[in-house]
Amino acid sequence: MVFVTCGVVLARYVFNFGSIALQETVMYMHGMVFLLGIAFTLKEQGHVRVDVLHEKFSEKTRAVVDILGNLLFLLPVAGYIFWASLDYVSFSWSVKESSAQPGGLPGVYLLKTLIPIMAALLILQGISESCKSLKKFLAS
Repeated sequence: MVFVTCGVVLARYVFNFGSIALQETVMYMHGMVFLLGIAFTLKEQGHVRVDVLHEKFSEKTRAVVDILGNLLFLLPVAGYIFWASLDYVSFSWSVKESSAQPGGLPGVYLLKTLIPIMAALLILQGISESCKSLKKFLAS
């Protein structure tokens, strides 16, 4: 992504050449990094939380807060994103959606397919994190 971005900048400002397809390539890669990285970031405890409060809790209280957060917020939101994105992605596939820009990339439907995949991965990781928290709760 960095190399393509540098290429876009060089092409534009050094060679006075612009390419919508190259610009969209950077945008697609950026979207893929975020959509496919969300569940991994959850696994690595990299998402933003109120650490000021969380770090003061006992191990057992942290486990309860994590379980409740997953069950009340993470899993319902990820489930809704999965469910709501199915028609959106299905329509995109039915018309083989491509870029609206002249000279843009085809295959927007492929990128949109990552939305329900992201939600499914997030649900699986949320279940995994809840199981880890339950194990911590029972151990303490």
